[in-house]
Amino acid sequence: MNVQDTHARFAFAPAPVPAVPIKGSDKLFPVHRIYCVGRNYAEHAIEMGHDPNREAPFFFQKNPDTLVPNGGVFPYPDASKDVHHELEMVVALQSGGKNIPVEKALDCVFGYAVGLDMTRRDLQGEAKKAGRPWEVGKAFEAAAPCSEIVPASAIGHPSKGGVWLKVNGAVKQKGDLDQLIWKVPEMIAYLSGLFELKAGDLIYSGTPAGVGPVQRGDVLEGGVDGVGELKITVG
Repeated sequence: MNVQDTHARFAFAPAPVPAVPIKGSDKLFPVHRIYCVGRNYAEHAIEMGHDPNREAPFFFQKNPDTLVPNGGVFPYPDASKDVHHELEMVVALQSGGKNIPVEKALDCVFGYAVGLDMTRRDLQGEAKKAGRPWEVGKAFEAAAPCSEIVPASAIGHPSKGGVWLKVNGAVKQKGDLDQLIWKVPEMIAYLSGLFELKAGDLIYSGTPAGVGPVQRGDVLEGGVDGVGELKITVG
């Protein structure tokens, strides 16, 4: 069905396409899916009670309409009393496919951004104990703040650089991209064996140690050196 010509074919107006600004451009990056890599820094794996050895990567998804722009407000969500911050580099894809070779994976990358994987930790913990999916803890409204995307044509493909987060000016998370257990080309290659990746996909690449709770009124400021910075207020 061709749905581009009119809304008359729908029962109601379709939702807008989620998108992220592109640095140095008046165009937007349309978002297809959001994938997140779990426990991709050894120290974070340890603080979450897991073996830091190089286990096979695993992924979960957030909905594209949970994006929050840089400078925006993250509304403290209902049904939770323990919401945590997780600062990470975001990989934005301009192309995709299935079973992408590691040596070709970076060809798929449009650029990079800074993101927060906001987590209802109490609900995630309950889901883990019950052997249930994590969506209730990870895919709620406004759970994916994201900075503007910086094209790889401008900065290359960062493989090292500080990854950090401050809450009300106090450093809470600190790591380096060179500490990623699964590097960007590897995570793209592995993920493409599970899903057909598409242009517009975002991959949240994992968070360093130091995750912790946020409160209403907190100001979160974080960044990835060489990529950019992100500032969010907890509403």
